[in-house]
Amino acid sequence: MVAAVKVAVTGGTGFIGSRLLEQAPSGWKIAALTRRSMKPRRGVTWIEGALDDRQSLAALVKGANAVIHMAGTISGRTAQDFDIPNVEGTRTLLEAAQAAGVRRFVHVSSLAAREPSVSMYGGSKSRSEDVVRASTLNWVIVRPPAVYGPGDKETLELFRWAKRGIVMLPPAGRASIIHADDLSRLLLRLADGDAPSGIIFEPDDGSGGLAHPDLARALGKATGRSRTIPVSMPRSALKIGALLDQTIRREGAKLTRDRASYFCHPDWTSAPERAVPPELWQPTVKLADGLAATAEWYKANGWL
Repeated sequence: MVAAVKVAVTGGTGFIGSRLLEQAPSGWKIAALTRRSMKPRRGVTWIEGALDDRQSLAALVKGANAVIHMAGTISGRTAQDFDIPNVEGTRTLLEAAQAAGVRRFVHVSSLAAREPSVSMYGGSKSRSEDVVRASTLNWVIVRPPAVYGPGDKETLELFRWAKRGIVMLPPAGRASIIHADDLSRLLLRLADGDAPSGIIFEPDDGSGGLAHPDLARALGKATGRSRTIPVSMPRSALKIGALLDQTIRREGAKLTRDRASYFCHPDWTSAPERAVPPELWQPTVKLADGLAATAEWYKANGWL
């Protein structure tokens, strides 16, 4: 990339985004979108705004060499709840980047985009990819699998189950996983102008994916359990659980009907043919080490 590096980032206040900001190379200038006031951070200029605020997006991308777009929503009740941030938000950001003369656009999608009919979330991510591919920018799309690491609230419940010695799982299937630090390194590498473009990558931790029970046992070891019992739940039970969670916690529900549909799909492993070339990037965090460090972080911060 050119000597004066400025990268515009959305989603920088989230779990993955916070890890990415920590790993940004010294000397890089980061402009990060935020909905709320943030404490000053070295090397980061906070831009208050949102994906539907064209003025703030124009300020965000001004003078940027590249955009790393991570912002979006993973939970909603209607297709519109997903499409407004995930599709229209991406479209508006692309328009701002094009108007500002930005050439590089790194779009963080999801493995869910491979199966757009399985969930409303996946459908919205698939449509967001269509918008990116139709743009004139030098784009690359990354479909992460399940992401974990210190500070993650989405996988916390699995660690809590594992600590009890039993992990409730979706129906039989396999899934890939990746540590947030490895994903962050990849996104930063792809922001470089010499990285490949016009391509979709599906990274993982190098394990090739795990059967659900094997992941449960790995979580158990990370939390100090010598024996962990994985329990695969039928699709009907997940749907009932989603209904109860949404009834009780409403907007704060972790298991929505849409997410239950996603979880029931049997194969969320990263496709080998979409692997990142090893000369460009390789994962460095081994599953056992990453899970153990994450469990320790949860314990140290009173989450586990």
